[in-house]
Amino acid sequence: MSEITQSIPLPSIDSAIALAGAQEENLNFLARQTGAKVILRGQELLIIGLSKPVERCVKVIQFLQPYWSNAKPLTLPDFHTAFQALDSGRIEDYQDLQRDILATTRRGEAIRAKTFRQRQYIKTIRQHDITFGIGPAGTGKTYLAAVLAVQALLNDQCDRLILTRPAVEAGERLGFLPGDLQEKVNPFLRPLYDALYEFIDPTKLPDLIERGKIEVAPLAYMRGRTLSNAFIIVDEAQNTTPSQLKMVLTRLGFGSRMVVTGDITQTDLPPHQDSGLIVASKILKSVEGIGFCYLTQKDVVRHPLVQKIVAAYESQT
Repeated sequence: MSEITQSIPLPSIDSAIALAGAQEENLNFLARQTGAKVILRGQELLIIGLSKPVERCVKVIQFLQPYWSNAKPLTLPDFHTAFQALDSGRIEDYQDLQRDILATTRRGEAIRAKTFRQRQYIKTIRQHDITFGIGPAGTGKTYLAAVLAVQALLNDQCDRLILTRPAVEAGERLGFLPGDLQEKVNPFLRPLYDALYEFIDPTKLPDLIERGKIEVAPLAYMRGRTLSNAFIIVDEAQNTTPSQLKMVLTRLGFGSRMVVTGDITQTDLPPHQDSGLIVASKILKSVEGIGFCYLTQKDVVRHPLVQKIVAAYESQT
């Protein structure tokens, strides 16, 4: 059988860069997945190979046209999801995923799920009072939960946001750190602040915290409270003990929604200490009203190397 060549014109250099990825990693991935040669020449993309590999490659590129045609950077999860849609016949689901914009950042960037599992995670949060998001670093567990939480606050669907995580590195004993309480816990809560800054002007955040609309605090400060009409995010839950996680789960009040996130492969607890997240995932898996969503390395949306690092570690387990 003879090879064929198909040409796809690109509207701009920026769109070519968006499609190709860093060091043309996206094009190399396309070539590996299809067996076709993928060559970028300025604003022209050439796909060379046998008929079926070329056709498969072209279809995936066409699926992703809403992104690259507008110079929106593409990552490997975008390509994984496009191939998954093509191979499973989930074309309409994929088009819905592309259209479903969760929010827009302060910089005008549209936030949407990049993978089918991320979309399922979002649906699970919307449909359950308590959701567990479990998966490796970079899969959007905390970020997507924060997006939904901020949207709920801005749309008056809740009275306040409560963001909490265990300060496990200091064993929740923060006295040796310099400064007042806020200065002591800030290093542990920084990832949560980073997510908020995407949508809320940093100059307005102190006022929201002062008024109690947003609370960012270590897990120990949840004890003895009832958290009503709130959107609660419990981050890094793999570093809770079973009793700690039980404590915070039972703080849930009426009109509240809670998202518990963590990576069970990165537990920083002392040796022989059970992780509350692992224990809870076994005990609560069949409880009505609680949803579980498991993300994998294919959902990693950080730097491409993060996905490779996660895959390398998973191969050793």
